[in-house]
Amino acid sequence: MGPHLEQWLSLTLRWIHVITGVTWIGTSFYFNWLNARIGPTDELPPGVSGELWSVHGGGFYRVLKYTVAPERLPSTLHWFKWEAYATWVSGLSLLVLVYYVSAREYLLDPFVSSIGAGTAIAIGLGSLVLAWLVYDVLCRSPLGRRPWALCTVGALLVLVLAFGLGFFLSARAVYLHIGAALGTIMAANVFRVIIPAQQEMVQAMAAARAPDAARGRQAAMRSLHNNYLTLPVLFTMISTHYPATYGNAWAWLILIVLFVIGVLARHWFNLRNAGRRNAWMLPAAIAALAAAALATAPQSGSGSSTADSGGERFAEVRVVVAQRCAPCHSAAPTYPGVPVAPAGVLLDTPDQIRARAARILERAVTTQTMPIGNLTGMTDAERRVLGEWVRAGAPLRQLAP
Repeated sequence: MGPHLEQWLSLTLRWIHVITGVTWIGTSFYFNWLNARIGPTDELPPGVSGELWSVHGGGFYRVLKYTVAPERLPSTLHWFKWEAYATWVSGLSLLVLVYYVSAREYLLDPFVSSIGAGTAIAIGLGSLVLAWLVYDVLCRSPLGRRPWALCTVGALLVLVLAFGLGFFLSARAVYLHIGAALGTIMAANVFRVIIPAQQEMVQAMAAARAPDAARGRQAAMRSLHNNYLTLPVLFTMISTHYPATYGNAWAWLILIVLFVIGVLARHWFNLRNAGRRNAWMLPAAIAALAAAALATAPQSGSGSSTADSGGERFAEVRVVVAQRCAPCHSAAPTYPGVPVAPAGVLLDTPDQIRARAARILERAVTTQTMPIGNLTGMTDAERRVLGEWVRAGAPLRQLAP
């Protein structure tokens, strides 16, 4: 497959992934809100535990929730499962296309490990399977009946997984695999627990027998877990745009901090939906996010205040950029498989280089996430040249999008 077709395939898969993911998340949020808001009212029909009236789009809606099930099944019954399956399948396809097909660029980091692409792919896929198996066992154990204990153990296991993957995969790939592992847990919850429990309930009604209450409780618990995992998964999916997180020396710790912040934010909304006001939790999550940003801020270095950004130092910078950056970031890229400059960033002329000085400092010096996979072999000495030039007075005003 040529680079052009590969980009269009990536675009198509990403589009599908975003659309189905929005649908799945929206459905999850709505039904959790509905369960929190629906309640008993006067003159409910027999077997109904609560109702909710709402208005939307110019119409009134009445939703009834049955204590167990209606006396007879309706002719049409809607199931909510294909959103989850399509999101997971498209996400896994993107993981394969971006990270496994282009393992040298995105999956491997020679400064982290010398393993080959096949081994790295096996580790990545194995982490998805292992995450689901361990989570499923914990949910079915006595720990599953203690929500806060299960949450604490789960967060610690995410931390261990991130720390362990960091010995084998690139930092960027670690974050994506944590997100893929959580997404696998969520999709497997739907496929292996939630939908089978709902099917069993329907079958029990058809056979005029009582449904399995234990399976129903497991399904409800897994649905709630999916609700809490949503925000952490969303962060990991967009983390590639923020190298200040995965490119930090404490990337695994930053990941778990943002994981906890996402869970706390979701919990605040769930409490609010249930009518239980909690004034401190959301501000605390925002304050923790701000603290994480400040704690991970790079230390400002000192440079010669008399350095001339157009003199000898800049001549060295141009050589480094031409050899290590411009093969991709050019109007006519020369690196195989790169048809156009990534993100439209061009580094051909002195003005273009100076305009991107802040981004060069962040990506090539501070986080060292560029060049991707260090494909062009930028050395530590060359990174120091770039860093000293920027800190000595290169323009820092314009940031790339």
